[in-house]
Amino acid sequence: MASKVLVVDDDKTILNMLYKALKSSGIEADLAISGEAALELISGKEYDLILLDINMRGIDGFTVIKKIRSQGLTVPIMVVSGRKDDGDTLYGLDIGADDYITKPFNPVTLVAKAKALIRRSRATDTAKTIISAGPFTYNTSTLRFYKNDVEIPLSSKENSMIKLFIDNVDHIFSKDMIYSVIWGETIIDENAIMVYVNRIRQKIEDDPSNPKYLITVRGLGYRFTV
Repeated sequence: MASKVLVVDDDKTILNMLYKALKSSGIEADLAISGEAALELISGKEYDLILLDINMRGIDGFTVIKKIRSQGLTVPIMVVSGRKDDGDTLYGLDIGADDYITKPFNPVTLVAKAKALIRRSRATDTAKTIISAGPFTYNTSTLRFYKNDVEIPLSSKENSMIKLFIDNVDHIFSKDMIYSVIWGETIIDENAIMVYVNRIRQKIEDDPSNPKYLITVRGLGYRFTV
């Protein structure tokens, strides 16, 4: 089955060039000329890779990455940007991009990198469908969460938070980090975070008033431990 790639750029010349390069290599491609259009396509289709520009009118590429990851989606993302600053590259990778290539680029090189990302992603998906930690398991394919083999129903935001925590056992997440990843915003609403943390504790803890899995680290944030 042919790979399916979403190309996101507000420059029609770049879109057409990438479309032709991918098609000539046997890769199917959908095109989106804005971050808004990309998010709409992603909500209804599955892709093997997203090629994403950063500087776009409306929703920029960094925000698109945050929104994709906040939904628990693990589709590989390659940033294709005119920004050459190392800080931008590191920031993009830090919030969830898998690779970063700067414009101008050689289409042959980009397609080769795209194919490599797709291969790695498929190998990882096959090997890591189930994440286990103590009594908990999380199925990254079905987005279902279990404790002692009993499924725990989760809302969309709860699911995204559980995925973040179980994927990073014993890692301390500040409220800023949680809000940035889950909500895709930089101005945090501490009450919203506390509400969802309490809801998750009600579902996973033996004694929610004395949590032993989702721990508050005073002055730092939260840690998921088993």
